[in-house]
Amino acid sequence: MDLLQQGVDLSVIALWLGHESIETTQVYLDANLTLKQAVLDRTIPPQGTPGRYRPDDELLAFLKGL
Repeated sequence: MDLLQQGVDLSVIALWLGHESIETTQVYLDANLTLKQAVLDRTIPPQGTPGRYRPDDELLAFLKGL
């Protein structure tokens, strides 16, 4: 995880570890919420506004009713 946080590409880490595929390497990585948020903050959805999605009360009420 430290290599990933330092900016080393996942495919490079997989090669260093001798893994056949990136999916094998992914099994060993624990999710880091700070890293995930940093990546999400750099993305902008197509035809949307940047930022975290906040559902309105009507949608939350509908989902609670399911």
